[in-house]
Parts: sequence; structure tokens; C-alpha cells
Amino acid sequence: MNTEQRLFVVEQNEQTLILSPTSNLSELELTSLDEAIRDVMLQLDSLGFRNVILDFSNTDYYGSTALGFFIKLWKRVRSIEGNMVFCNVSAHEREVLKLTRLDNLWTICSTRNEALQHLQSE
Repeated sequence: MNTEQRLFVVEQNEQTLILSPTSNLSELELTSLDEAIRDVMLQLDSLGFRNVILDFSNTDYYGSTALGFFIKLWKRVRSIEGNMVFCNVSAHEREVLKLTRLDNLWTICSTRNEALQHLQSE
């Protein structure tokens, strides 16, 4: 996949996979999001990551398809007894999580460092 088309910057920190969306995850990105989902799940399964951090520092919005991806990812992470943490969530993104009551599923941290520290304390 071409770098300019990538929806996530993917990094790692020990057993943690860090995903940073490169732009808002709107419904218009459905095909690209499906490809990204497959890539992320493959990395989770093949590389043995236990935890996931979603870092939204470059975004302000995600749609229902992205929420579905987050739930699917969370279920996979929970099946391996890992944790998923969100960080750098905009006010709009936080409101979407609150309205859908998904804010109760995941820890939401202010910064990536705070998210990493949270996972290390688990």
C-alpha cells in the first residue's frame, strides 16, 4: 500500500502496537479502512502484540465504520488478555464515544506517554 494512502502510522513499544490514524476515519474511507483492518489484525496475530494504543493526535473525527473496527480490535485484544487504550482524543471524538457508551470500554488518556504508563501498570 502506498504511504500516502495509509490510514494508520503503525509503531511498536515492547508488547504494545500503537496505531495513529493519519486522517479522520470517515465513512468515505470504507475500502481503505477494510484494508487497514486486515493489516492490523495480521500484525496483532503474527507478531504477538498484547496491547493496543490508538493515538488520535492527527484526527478530530471517526465514523461508525471506525467504531466497528475499534470494537473488533478490542475483542481480539481481550481474547489474548490484553488491553486497549485511546489517547489524544479530540472533544468531538470523546463525545462520539460518550454518546455510544463506548467510553466505558476503554481507558482514555491525555497523552501517549500516559497511555504507555497505564499499560505498564496493568
